[in-house]
Amino acid sequence: MAGQAIAERELTLADFDFELPPELIAQHPLPDRAASRLLHVAPEGLRDLRFGDLVGLLDRDDLLVFNDTRVIKARLFGHKPNGGKVEALVERVLETTLALALVRTSHTPATGSRVLFAEGTEAVVEGRRDDFFLLRFNRDVLAVLEEQGHVPLPPYIGHADSAVDVERYQTVFAARPGAVAAPTAGLHFTPGILDTLSVHGVQSVHLTLHVGAGTFQPVRGERLAGHRMHSEWYEIPPAAAEAVNLARRAGRRIVAVGTTSLRALESAATDAREVRAGAAETTLFITPGSRFRVVDRLITNFHLPKSTLLMLVSAFSGVETIRAAYAHAIAERYRFFSYGDAMLLERAT
Repeated sequence: MAGQAIAERELTLADFDFELPPELIAQHPLPDRAASRLLHVAPEGLRDLRFGDLVGLLDRDDLLVFNDTRVIKARLFGHKPNGGKVEALVERVLETTLALALVRTSHTPATGSRVLFAEGTEAVVEGRRDDFFLLRFNRDVLAVLEEQGHVPLPPYIGHADSAVDVERYQTVFAARPGAVAAPTAGLHFTPGILDTLSVHGVQSVHLTLHVGAGTFQPVRGERLAGHRMHSEWYEIPPAAAEAVNLARRAGRRIVAVGTTSLRALESAATDAREVRAGAAETTLFITPGSRFRVVDRLITNFHLPKSTLLMLVSAFSGVETIRAAYAHAIAERYRFFSYGDAMLLERAT
């Protein structure tokens, strides 16, 4: 479809669909994080590289922004007092013993019902928020998850979590527990690459956005304007905000490592293109036509058909540019999704 035709009508969900051979969905991480491929998507064309080549694509004045969220072992398996199986996916820890969770069971649990887990751990359903349930545990939630939880691998990964996933579905710079999905662009970075970037003079800062289960939520309905984005908590430290603002004023490029870093920065941006420090919730839904105030370049993985993240990267680099990049990646047998390969995208405008 011609770019002019797209510009003349409202984009719908069908504009973000594509056929992906199932064998291109990466089921396991590569032995070496940095061995992933890197597709550089630039106005002058596409370049097939290795992730280790990233340092050569960054200038010493570029500022990298990482998301330091840490994936929690958010999936718990338990049972009802009558023996019925229960699977809980903790979306967010609200208090020491209170969590918001998706609950899968044969019948919708009623307020006041109990769920039994291992080692005397149990939770009581205290209410409901949309698709989520409030679970009050008899112990510290994070301690329970660390002891009994499973890595919340995405639904397109077909194997149960293992010790490999405990290590590899986590960035090497993860620090603040709270995510139920990894900020996957960061999975490619190794201590060696980070050291090389630092020696090269590339600066970096960290923010936190706790990725929620809603990241896999499909867009319901053909019209994008009708989609309600899930809420995610983020925090930008004062030092990080200051570094970003100083870089922008100096005309230096801001490079977001992952869509989560980009969403946090753009959510905190003012009309003056300054970033506000502090913590907040974001429901920002970025679609073609959205204005980018802060981020100039984006490191990201390949995203699912019809997903909000595919819409985000299409907004960033252009619908036709992303279509061409994805068609090229499929033809060249790139690995897709969380354990897959990466792209470096340049902002279209």
